[in-house]
Amino acid sequence: MTNPTGFLDIARHDRAYRPVEERLKHWAEFVEPLPETEVRLQAERCMDCGVPFCHSGCPVNNYIPDWNDLVSRGEWRAALERLHRTNNFPEFTGRVCPAPCEAACTLNIDDNPVTIKTIECEIVDRGFREGWIGPVFSPRGSGKRVAIVGSGPAGLACAQQLARMGHAPTVFEKNDRIGGLLRYGIPDFKMEKALIDRRMIQMEAEGVIFRPGVEVGTAISVDRLMDDYHVLVLAGGAEQPRDLPVEGRDLGGIHFAMDYLVQQNRRVAGLPFAGAPILATGRHVVVIGGGDTGSDCIGTANRQGAASVTQIEIMPRPPEREAKGLVWPYWPVKLRTSSSQEEGAAREFSVKTLRVEGENGQARALICEQDGTPLSLQADLVLLAMGFTGPREDGIVGKTDAQLPRAGYQTSRPGIFACGDMRRGQSLVVWAIREGRECAEAVDRFLAAD
Repeated sequence: MTNPTGFLDIARHDRAYRPVEERLKHWAEFVEPLPETEVRLQAERCMDCGVPFCHSGCPVNNYIPDWNDLVSRGEWRAALERLHRTNNFPEFTGRVCPAPCEAACTLNIDDNPVTIKTIECEIVDRGFREGWIGPVFSPRGSGKRVAIVGSGPAGLACAQQLARMGHAPTVFEKNDRIGGLLRYGIPDFKMEKALIDRRMIQMEAEGVIFRPGVEVGTAISVDRLMDDYHVLVLAGGAEQPRDLPVEGRDLGGIHFAMDYLVQQNRRVAGLPFAGAPILATGRHVVVIGGGDTGSDCIGTANRQGAASVTQIEIMPRPPEREAKGLVWPYWPVKLRTSSSQEEGAAREFSVKTLRVEGENGQARALICEQDGTPLSLQADLVLLAMGFTGPREDGIVGKTDAQLPRAGYQTSRPGIFACGDMRRGQSLVVWAIREGRECAEAVDRFLAAD
């Protein structure tokens, strides 16, 4: 520790956002990085606790006090090496992770945790700026080929780990570009897609082969892959959206959130998309669902020029503060306001949707109940962001004749593994990275015993 009393002497200072009126005019990231001197000061606030609860709070178990200490000393390259030991893609998590590590920080007992997420992001961004991040090669190859279906964070982490173990992974992706949820689910204003392309260059140099535009189970059969590869890893995510079975669901203007977000991400990338355009411009938008996906819909709708945006949540309004003595160091349930919600959205809690009313086949109003009181919301664009129930019902899992594992990563069919949201259900990017890494270890053990 460079400053044993840093947590007492230095106030918490985190990254700021560019003004709302400015950032609503574009689709680029809007977080303002801290200067190097300030990041080093923030790292000094880490107490290097005897029991670092941030380790258990972080799904990939980052060595957080270690790289905080190195950053405070200005040893950025050593900090980068320590960060990469547990996290393949800290530039992703440094942008879109909700930072359960900060919730678990000892300093969060009085609501002043170390700015772990900001420090993590600056370490990896500096590593790329300085040219420190390049391919990591295995000393020798195993000759074992692994097919990975799905190129989200779980599939990418699994592929990179397997390549570094000496195996030959090929990543199959049904979409035209690699990245899965990272590419087409997360808006560019939260994470620009050049970050994915940059990592792909590194991974290709390490020996990972990418096959976009190939839907396994349709374009190529599972049996063909099992003939050509030693192992098949299913990392296709939890893509089956939860629907809203109410009267009027078939009216126009009601869409799943991911259909809406994917379209806009493709627009930003200058790519064509299937189906009629879904746009919020000049419309009264209601987002059903209070999670990250719903928040992404709000930010997108505001940038498209919506007339109004309302977000409704079936759960009651959470408390402003959690009871620290009951929940710390675990992730607390409390009221959070995302950057997108700050940009403009009415938020309603304890709302149950009863039906959708329309005119000429088009949705016009949402009829709801809020704490037993009738509630009517003007709505000509309704976005369903109520989460996901699991893998696609018509997807690859049903074509493998395999049961997904509840514990471990190997399915009921020898040689087929599963990881990420497809295995554990919808979750965070950082959990997907952990799943991909652990699945790679399980595959490596399987191949060693083969």
